Amino acid sequence: MSFLRFILAIFFLVSINFGVSNAHYKLTPTFYDCTCPNVIHIVRDVMEQIQRRDVRAGAKIIRLHFHDCFVNGCDGSILLNNATGIISEKDANPNVGAGGFDIVDEIKTALENECPGVVSCADILALASEIGVVLAGGPSWQVPLGRRDSLTANRSGANSDIPSPTETLAVMIPQFTRKGMDLTDLVALSGAHTFGRARCRTFNQRLFNFSGSGRPDPTIDSNYLKTLQRLCPQGGNGGTFANLDKSTPDEFDNYYFTNLKNHQGLLQTDQELFSTSGSSTISIVTNYANNQHKFFDDFVCSMIKLGNISPLTGTNGEIRKDCKRI
Repeated sequence: MSFLRFILAIFFLVSINFGVSNAHYKLTPTFYDCTCPNVIHIVRDVMEQIQRRDVRAGAKIIRLHFHDCFVNGCDGSILLNNATGIISEKDANPNVGAGGFDIVDEIKTALENECPGVVSCADILALASEIGVVLAGGPSWQVPLGRRDSLTANRSGANSDIPSPTETLAVMIPQFTRKGMDLTDLVALSGAHTFGRARCRTFNQRLFNFSGSGRPDPTIDSNYLKTLQRLCPQGGNGGTFANLDKSTPDEFDNYYFTNLKNHQGLLQTDQELFSTSGSSTISIVTNYANNQHKFFDDFVCSMIKLGNISPLTGTNGEIRKDCKRI
């Protein structure tokens, strides 16, 4: 009987230790130093090539990273195609029309040629996001690495957890707090809209019939409203692109926040940050509009925080050879 107890005790200790090793596995910028030491150089080289032919590359990738992390954590689930047992997040409402998947594939191919089976697709999204920001003139940071890729996707989670461009601030705040993010994170990460584009269908409800009123959103500057109405006429092509930042659309800076103060935010979710009466986000927007250095510092902290949402590590998940399939 004592021998049986001994065996059970050993089994229990091994099980606990195995679980702890995964639970306490920390992401670190040096994760690939031995297994793929050129990982940052490779990702940067590909991003630089793509950026020369597609100025929206950085904005596309950072959107994918954000939408990935807000659904089951940063695990590359957004990249999976439909397959047996996989209901793709690509077809979820917030991801329809999203770009950047081809960029991920191009980076993955380059990494597989150099260090096959080593770098996860989830880490590619995190690394390429930082590099895309830097290439557009934004801040740099050391990206914690060591994420692994999911074995499944969660379309229903994508539909419920990712803020839509027509959300009110009251809806967005709990969407962020449920992920461990606060108001500073909400405003700072929204600042990623300082570059990139959005289609007319994501904001045209503000231009003619806001909230069923039969009138435009009263928080839009009148001259900016006329510009948007010409670009996105009622009943027109909802696929037409508009600049998320009217001032410096391809540069990563703090003009996005200046635009909000001037009531020239493109999406409802943008302008809500400044125009929601009594909200604590107003002072954060004002601070960032006046102090780009503060915005950059907070953005870096929030991006690292975003990238740490429930990553798969240790022996969980896998390293995909093709980011589109398990």
